[in-house]
Amino acid sequence: MYIAGVARRLSGHDGVRGDAVEVRIADTTVRAFTDESIAAAALASGVRVLSRSLKYHRPRTFFCLEGHCSGCLVRLGGVPNLRACQAPCTAGAEVVGQNAFPSAEVDLLGAVDFLFSRGLDHHTLMTSSSVLNKLANKVVRQLSGLGKLPDHAVASLPEVQRYDVDVCVIGGGPAGLEAATATARAGRSTVVVDDQLRPGGSMRTDPRTGRQLAEATWQAAASSGVAVLARSTAIGFFPEDDGGVLAVSAPDRLYRVYAKQWIWATGGYAVNLPFGDNDRPGVIAARAVGRLLVDHGIVAGDRVVVIEVPEVTEDATALSGALAAAGADVHRVALHSVVSVKGRSWVSGVVTDRQKLECDIVAVAAIPAPASEGPRQQGCKVVLDPPAGGFKVVVDELGRTTTPNVWACGDVCGYLGPAAAAADGARVGANVIANF
Repeated sequence: MYIAGVARRLSGHDGVRGDAVEVRIADTTVRAFTDESIAAAALASGVRVLSRSLKYHRPRTFFCLEGHCSGCLVRLGGVPNLRACQAPCTAGAEVVGQNAFPSAEVDLLGAVDFLFSRGLDHHTLMTSSSVLNKLANKVVRQLSGLGKLPDHAVASLPEVQRYDVDVCVIGGGPAGLEAATATARAGRSTVVVDDQLRPGGSMRTDPRTGRQLAEATWQAAASSGVAVLARSTAIGFFPEDDGGVLAVSAPDRLYRVYAKQWIWATGGYAVNLPFGDNDRPGVIAARAVGRLLVDHGIVAGDRVVVIEVPEVTEDATALSGALAAAGADVHRVALHSVVSVKGRSWVSGVVTDRQKLECDIVAVAAIPAPASEGPRQQGCKVVLDPPAGGFKVVVDELGRTTTPNVWACGDVCGYLGPAAAAADGARVGANVIANF
């Protein structure tokens, strides 16, 4: 479980990591810090496999570090299916892997992957015999589902609070924070809903911006009067309720948010690229590798292979340079030349059409897919964005969507990058004020 050289902490970052604490991960005590996630602490301490896939029990770990994939679901404090990348480290926290026996690192149920190497269709398993079919169905029922029930039943429901505001901004990245700052400075009551541990979004993943700028932008918004709901998820928009309400799940309560103007700044999702065995642990989004380095001061690996597409060459160059400056050996390869990756419990190399590159981390540099589900619930028109493989929100020259009083800015309208997204957010925020 513990292998030297996989990940290491950079010196001089303890002051921004928060207080040192001890947490228990997979029955092992590890050193962590209060301002980092369980996932970051696990990797830095050598814990690599956090869970197993549902059907084939293949080893899994985080991919995006943004709470948008299911690779790092763990049991935390007796509660199943929590995202390790969105759970802050607290003293004495107990973290256990899921969907495995006896442990996530050594899972005997992983034999399924060997026995059914060509795939397993449980709907047709053992159908030649009714007796065997009943037995197979019983086994499948026992193995289905993800996680076990919590150790303790919930005693009460969370408080539900109404929240009325002039402007609601969904997304606390560079675009959302700048848009919110613009509307708050103009005297409009403004709230930002952000689902990450700390607002800042893609600024916390890019060496060209970095943690300091993310913190400064967040503080500038707060100083302007913006109320920031951090670690809060916009569950959904319900247009039939009193003109439209946004349901928000915060750590301590639920909110029913009503706003006169809405700004979607939800950015984009980190996505994987198509190559053989791209689901191996250690194949990680480049933004996740950047977040570890920029936000946590953790070098994800000593030998890093960056697999990239042409549209994100500048981003890959910035990340590769920062990793190299931190002492990592970095190789960059184009997607079209990649055949597959090697390794099972952790990636060990990348096979291209010319050579095999040994590595302990593969950073996937792809175009983020616009996170447009929320705007679509509010009736905003979206169109396919072929390079990203997702649907971006359609806006006019001012940033207005096709739904009245609803705006959008930043990467949810098509990938821009942190700096351009921030400028777009400031522009759209000013246009919202001018059209109030």
